[in-house]
Amino acid sequence: MKQSKLLIQTFREAPRDADVVSQQLMMRSGMIMKLAAGIYDYLPLAYRSIRKFQEIVREELEKDGCQELLMPAVQPAELWQESGRWSFYGKELLRFKDRKGGEFCLGPTHEEVITDIVRKNVRSYKQLPMNLFQIQSKFRDEIRPRFGLMRGREFIMKDGYSFHADDADADREYWVMFNAYKRIFSRLGVKFRPVEADSGAIGGSFTHEFHVLAGSGEDAILSCDACDYTSNSEKTEAPQVPAVDHGAEQPLSKAHFHTPGIITMEEQAKAMGLEAHQASKFYLFRASKGEDTFDVGMVLRSDHEPNPVKLRNLLGADVLELVPVAEAEGLSGAQSGFIGPVELEKIPMYVDRSLEGAVNLSCGANQTGYHHFNFNPKRDLKLFKGYFDLRLGVEGDTCPRCGNGHFQAFRGIEVGQVFKLGTKYSKSMNCVFLDEQGKENPMVMGCYGIGVTRTVAAVIEQNYDADGIIWPWPVAPYQVHLLSLDAANPDVSEVATRLEKELEAAGFEVLHDDREGMSPGAKFKDADLLGFPLRAVVGAKGLKDGIVELRDRRTKEVRKFAPEAMVAEVSAARDRILAELREAGGR
Repeated sequence: MKQSKLLIQTFREAPRDADVVSQQLMMRSGMIMKLAAGIYDYLPLAYRSIRKFQEIVREELEKDGCQELLMPAVQPAELWQESGRWSFYGKELLRFKDRKGGEFCLGPTHEEVITDIVRKNVRSYKQLPMNLFQIQSKFRDEIRPRFGLMRGREFIMKDGYSFHADDADADREYWVMFNAYKRIFSRLGVKFRPVEADSGAIGGSFTHEFHVLAGSGEDAILSCDACDYTSNSEKTEAPQVPAVDHGAEQPLSKAHFHTPGIITMEEQAKAMGLEAHQASKFYLFRASKGEDTFDVGMVLRSDHEPNPVKLRNLLGADVLELVPVAEAEGLSGAQSGFIGPVELEKIPMYVDRSLEGAVNLSCGANQTGYHHFNFNPKRDLKLFKGYFDLRLGVEGDTCPRCGNGHFQAFRGIEVGQVFKLGTKYSKSMNCVFLDEQGKENPMVMGCYGIGVTRTVAAVIEQNYDADGIIWPWPVAPYQVHLLSLDAANPDVSEVATRLEKELEAAGFEVLHDDREGMSPGAKFKDADLLGFPLRAVVGAKGLKDGIVELRDRRTKEVRKFAPEAMVAEVSAARDRILAELREAGGR
């Protein structure tokens, strides 16, 4: 491909609204253009990488018998109303009406549509299991789209769904897909981790996320340094820690301690001469479950952070949010900072297990300027519901799985997720099959997603330097960037064109920078910005000495040799790069 004919424009500076490295470099290198907030054009170079990743996905899934189809992006409201998600999904679901007044949405995911397809086409247990997938554009109306392709409103996604006669077979397929995803991300040449996670709005009984490790990642990941346990921080099991001995149990203070201006837990502990673990803190949440809405309280040590996801799952709630400050102050009769659990006798209280056995704690007294002392959760809470794991795990915590290792912290970009959905959709949408006895049963479902465009951006987040992108070989838009340093020189043009044809005949993808009137420095800068694995250089000065150059973008190693050796040298470089990738196993 001649670069003079390529639809591309490079820029020296990143756009002001480009927040992360991948967004900056993809826009500077002419790979994507912003059309609207969270919506991008994929220009030829970006789309080549996207297509390469799609083919990796297809190849690995087809090894496991998955079938590809394509479902409509526009979905009727009736299907979502059947599943119960039409109102639950929230404002991310872009709803609209057609000219006849029918309600529709742009698909953010396709559980309802695939379930409708299968219930109309599969009737017997003999047709199961079945695993279907598509690669298609999705739309989620994010309230604050950002980070380019990492959190856009429109994006390309692979979503797959499996259907089974029983839980055992669904579990089997779950791990088949888990291992397929490991193969897919290993082939990319990126460092990644599969992590235990929360199933969120999709639902389901258990799930793993796949994260590309990068400092710009939105997700906090904790991984044991002694075993395989790795999970998203919102899912991580916090280890059981014994309650600290605070002396003999004392009665709850009836005369509140006057603590004007003491609001934070750290200030509270210091003012009362307490250790941080002797001060408690309290959060008031509002939960929604179906049509029901109710308030609940969470109590934990002041040196621990709350994990609302754990409380939401414990309650089986659809939504869990903090009660607005003004409303919480009205309920308690105290200013924020002095709100506590003891006097809120009609609200169920859930206490973190790190306080099990703890006595003589401090807490807000629901009177502005005052705190209780000698608080004992089990004794003093009217609607005490028990001790539970409700806090965030942190780096350095002892691993609760093996008991030997400690958590290490990483940042990750979520690029894929596998779910076991169970019968959440098949029951509500009557997706059933006839078993061997002729009895109807709901199918057990699995769900498997990969953010295709997000993954391409994540690859860049992990592979770049001060000069630009460093593409891994499997998803590089082109493998060789061939530079004619003086394209108007007949000798340079003749040799470069011949090498382009020879490399392409040998199976290599070549972008030939044949642009005239550009300095060598400008071409070098563009080549580094675009970041293809190998850069071949043909210049008049080198040809006088009978040599051309080949440079490895990642190692910066330069080799000089006769033009006739170019194909052999590129082949050797490719073999070395791929061998290193296989040795690393993509990890």
